[in-house]
Amino acid sequence: MYVWTVESVSGILEFYNFPIPSLPAASSNHRPSSLPEGVQFVLNTLPVNNQNIGDGDGFTAYVATTDPRESGNVPIEVHEMVIARTEARNRRDYKSADALQSSIKEAGYKIIVCSDEEILARKYRIRMRGIDAPELKMTYGKESKSALVKLIGGKRTTIHVYEQDQFDRYVGDVYCNCAFIQEKMLKNGHAWHFTTYDKRPEFAKWEREARAAQRGLFASLNPEKPWDWRREQRSGGGIQVY
Repeated sequence: MYVWTVESVSGILEFYNFPIPSLPAASSNHRPSSLPEGVQFVLNTLPVNNQNIGDGDGFTAYVATTDPRESGNVPIEVHEMVIARTEARNRRDYKSADALQSSIKEAGYKIIVCSDEEILARKYRIRMRGIDAPELKMTYGKESKSALVKLIGGKRTTIHVYEQDQFDRYVGDVYCNCAFIQEKMLKNGHAWHFTTYDKRPEFAKWEREARAAQRGLFASLNPEKPWDWRREQRSGGGIQVY
């Protein structure tokens, strides 16, 4: 049986024009000193697919493995599956190629076509920090999701990640085209300030502005709060909600 080494895998990756993993310096944590206090790292995503936007405060993003933070962390097994998939496609064994694509997805990665180029990317589930949007089954839930789609759908985002929550989502501040997305969602009444987890005064101010102008969900006299709705669903044995 042939044993894969870092050198052999790197050579094949170079041949197929896939990113070659590099070992980061021990002292490097890829965190510029200019970042706000509490930021653990920054994600620079590929364009966000509209179908990966779940609601008004959460979405799935992908980061190319050519990104310096990702390149040294891709498991060798994933690179091996990428190479095997390319070889299967070259010999037109599409059944095997599709099976390998599924295995790559199970490992938390995906081969994405971007600008007619195949890119290996890592999957991140994102929860927007400090806001809480109506759930899809709530009044204004679909409108809130549509607002987020208009802001980030098909566009690259920059995410300042602070932590992971109990559902393994990365909680962070989201920026797109020089705009702070949480600010846009709050000012236009597409989400609530999630005061249980966030005490930023500007967030409270933006929600007050939306309330005063009766924008978005605040056009209703008494809009239901998403945390109250989720609590009722859980206590009543309803659908699973996060």
